[in-house]
Amino acid sequence: MRAFALGKQSGARSTSGTRNGGHQLLLLQGGDELFPALVEAMDAARSLVHLETYIFQFAGSALSVAQALERAAQRGVQVRLVVDGIGTPKVPLEWQQRFSRAGVHWRTFAPLGTLSLLIPSRWRRLHRKLCVVDGTIGFCGGINIIDDLDDVALGRLSEPRLDFSLRVSGPLVRNMVAAMETLWRRLQVVRKASQGELKATWKALRKTHPVGDFSRILQKFEARVGLGPAHTAQQLPQGVDDAHAVLLLRDNLSNRHDIERAYLRSIATARRDIVIANGYFIPGRKMRRALMLAARRGVRVRLLLHGKYEHFLQYRAARPVFQWLVDAGVEIYEYAPSALHAKVAVIDQRWATVGSTNLDPVSLLLAREADVMTSDRRFCALLHHRLDGLVLHAGQRLDASALSLRPWHQRMLDRIAFGLMRASLFVTGHRY
Repeated sequence: MRAFALGKQSGARSTSGTRNGGHQLLLLQGGDELFPALVEAMDAARSLVHLETYIFQFAGSALSVAQALERAAQRGVQVRLVVDGIGTPKVPLEWQQRFSRAGVHWRTFAPLGTLSLLIPSRWRRLHRKLCVVDGTIGFCGGINIIDDLDDVALGRLSEPRLDFSLRVSGPLVRNMVAAMETLWRRLQVVRKASQGELKATWKALRKTHPVGDFSRILQKFEARVGLGPAHTAQQLPQGVDDAHAVLLLRDNLSNRHDIERAYLRSIATARRDIVIANGYFIPGRKMRRALMLAARRGVRVRLLLHGKYEHFLQYRAARPVFQWLVDAGVEIYEYAPSALHAKVAVIDQRWATVGSTNLDPVSLLLAREADVMTSDRRFCALLHHRLDGLVLHAGQRLDASALSLRPWHQRMLDRIAFGLMRASLFVTGHRY
């Protein structure tokens, strides 16, 4: 087997000369593992805590993160929080007041107004889940700041939601800093403009850099707050040191297809085994074709997907896709114990990704996303072992004949949903 080059095969690009090696990767499952790690890092912060999340629910175990942000700001750390206008339409008044008193700076990305969702451009959301502490430790994954037993669509769950995140230290944290700094500056421009402060808007606009201009952003960031000493990660069995890894972003400017291309190139070179766990799975033509071709050339392709009914369009539009895939030999399993929100994959135990990207049109065409991808075989083996166990013990396999023999009215609803999805994307100027 030939050596696997992360930068070339995955479509990943090195930014500002950042090397791919020297990373510590720690796999975290669910909020029960992520939130204590976030709190530990925030409580040790000396200069900056910067958190982006789609959902921030101020209840249950998620309160520990809000309290850690508050404590950090109270002791003089610069604290920034960005939430999405759909995922978190309103921060509770109590926490607005607490954040204000403590000095936490928070912004809402694309807040919704009356009938906002009727405007296609407002469908572009902040879906990535990133956190950076002191520029030396980062977190990236699919886990929102919400209790593992709470679900905005399904209500209270009987078992914890399945989701993953990474705790990262190493060179790619600088890329996280740059990406988050760029978005923060743009939100400052929007805020000043909405308040009618034209002079302040122009001043903020002049400080805003292009997305790819990492070096200038980092120079200003380091001069302002300083990069503290690297945090020492807790040594746990699900972590590896000195790993090669890259951060890939998806936005609507210069990084529109990087994450999708990385998936496609890795699937196209698969020889033995593909395991994908994904919460909202409606792949487009290129992704469907890549998975079907892999299965037909003898690669074992297994998908662990969300099995709970949430929304008509997401559930029904996926069924025709499932039929095409299982007919080609792809194994599809629905996660039975609870909701599945993960966005992870392992291919041939030589390429793995953990991030926020669903393999659906919202993530791949509209949302801001962030994924960490690695070619470290130790981490790939670790994640593969975890997913293999979940497929075996918690997945219910979809049967090809059962899909095709469903009542005609259900299959008609599936086709209608699939057509509505494609029509909605056409309005935004996309084909899928």
